[in-house]
Amino acid sequence: MSTVPVDLMQLRTFVVVAEERHLTRGAERLHMSQSSASAHVKAIEERLDTQLFIRANRRLELTESGQHLFPKAKALLNEAAVFTAFARELRGEVKGSLSIGVSGDPSSTRIAEIAARLRRDHALIDLHLDARPSSGVQQGLENGELDVGVCLAQPTNPDFHYHLLQDVRFRIAGPIAWKDVIEGASDLAELADLPWIAPSSSDMSGAIIQDRIFAARGLKINAVIHFNNATLAHAMMREGVGLMLMREEFALQGKAEGYLALSSIEPDQMPLTLAHLSSRSGDPLILAFLNAAQHVWPDMNSVQLNALSAS
Repeated sequence: MSTVPVDLMQLRTFVVVAEERHLTRGAERLHMSQSSASAHVKAIEERLDTQLFIRANRRLELTESGQHLFPKAKALLNEAAVFTAFARELRGEVKGSLSIGVSGDPSSTRIAEIAARLRRDHALIDLHLDARPSSGVQQGLENGELDVGVCLAQPTNPDFHYHLLQDVRFRIAGPIAWKDVIEGASDLAELADLPWIAPSSSDMSGAIIQDRIFAARGLKINAVIHFNNATLAHAMMREGVGLMLMREEFALQGKAEGYLALSSIEPDQMPLTLAHLSSRSGDPLILAFLNAAQHVWPDMNSVQLNALSAS
């Protein structure tokens, strides 16, 4: 085994590739080439004299050693972030690099307004914005890729500090050509049988709400197209492909423009939250971002773990 310590960037590559179970997707998340990601993994394996991955069905699976090392690696990355934050706090500095993960429509999160306010108040902060699904934002916070996340998510991670921005309502929407069927449906079973445009991942916010509405009642929707990007899904809606759970503001806009019909059955809502590691609550960079967010979202509230789950 080599005595050379493992580089933190290489360690982060190991964690991200393990989460994605795919080298190319892991490299994309880290904004590096596949060859660089491969070199990072190989370097760690050589330094630890341990194989971390095996290839299975075109995916990368953790070996037994990799499975044991994975949570340790995530913990180490979190400790590194806390160490850096503590050093910044001692210096009293409000400068540095801040990585923000954002899910959903930029106008809904108002991230541009927050960034503008932050730049106005703290010109020495270098801001990096990363658009991801909600699940990707939470993964990024856990492994240290991201400093702050803005996403649709219930506050369930005990390692995070959450701030509620607003509750986002979702409506069942579909093609205007199906208006009579959609508006006339008296129960969810009638709607579930129609063609649907559904999230491709079970941990996307839309899929979570979908399960709460349909699966909890023993219903399975007739999904004909799956998506991992809301813009693609909205394009399918304009072409009249199927039904979809949409944020209410977009559903009402589609209805006003005359291409969507909305069900009168009220489905569900999901909190839009701002989150960061609780261990970094005193980090000057995090506090600067929260202050900027508070100006944009004056009703922003800190919430207790699981406080919204019961609502």
